[in-house]
Amino acid sequence: MENLYIEGTHGTYFVPTVDFNANSGRCEISGESYLENTRKFYEPLLQWIETFVEEESKPIYFNIKLTYFNTSSSRALLDMLNLLKEYEDRGGQVRVNWYHNVDDDDMIEEIEDYILDTGLDIKMKPM
Repeated sequence: MENLYIEGTHGTYFVPTVDFNANSGRCEISGESYLENTRKFYEPLLQWIETFVEEESKPIYFNIKLTYFNTSSSRALLDMLNLLKEYEDRGGQVRVNWYHNVDDDDMIEEIEDYILDTGLDIKMKPM
């Protein structure tokens, strides 16, 4: 299985940096996510996670360091977290850390909603 790396960009739209490492199981998405075609961008990420949990069967450590994401990105993030929860429910080891600004109450509320929606034990970490 290959690693997945996408360099983030800022312009009219904001593309997050993605660094998914198949060897270590460490995955990170960072920056801002405001895309023209969110589904097209996130589909390979979802496929990578699906393949990883099916083929590798080892722990996955998922770090989210997004300072902003739009509504369509929010849905894609939920889809990724649901895949991780399914893996955890099948006995896989999953750790999710979500880094956020201490004073970003909206982000903290979003993270709490993801915890409720997915049932994952998402660790909130100030950055």
